[in-house]
Amino acid sequence: MDVIEAIEKRRAYRSLQPFKITEELISDLARCAQITASCFNNQPWRFIFVYDPKVLEEMHTVLSKGNEWAYNASMIIVVLGRKEDDCVIYDRIYYRFDIGMAVEAIILRATELGLVAHPIAGYSPSKTREILGIPEDLDVITLIIVGKHSDEINPVLSEKQIEAEKKRPERKNLREFVFLNRYDNPIELK
Repeated sequence: MDVIEAIEKRRAYRSLQPFKITEELISDLARCAQITASCFNNQPWRFIFVYDPKVLEEMHTVLSKGNEWAYNASMIIVVLGRKEDDCVIYDRIYYRFDIGMAVEAIILRATELGLVAHPIAGYSPSKTREILGIPEDLDVITLIIVGKHSDEINPVLSEKQIEAEKKRPERKNLREFVFLNRYDNPIELK
């Protein structure tokens, strides 16, 4: 699979089935983050790969209502970072950008391996911190839910989520976010 195919196949599926997590898989995904670009090669990311069934069950308590579908995940990757570990140039703070690039590398590699890697915003950072013993000076940036896609629709999904399982949600038109040379010059589509 080439990069464009992985980008096109990547989907935020919520219907998951379990699969066996191996240390080889974790090393593979971590290696993709490790070689990602970062400001002055600071590599500000930290990841906790949670796959022990008992710890995963504890992590279910951090999920917001509507994210019950994630209970079927085989792994949750907790993404951490702190501003001080990366470039701060005047008012430009880079750590979240650099960590975002590392997360995308993990997501695309997981996609290439036939997995779903779905980052979420619906969780409690403080509960996550408490359960996993995360120091206060690290930001809990996101959780990545990892599983295998199931063809069977998860019964906890809302109608909107079911629709998103069946058909990729609409994407913005390029004219809405691509500009040529100046902000007032949106790309012309042919």
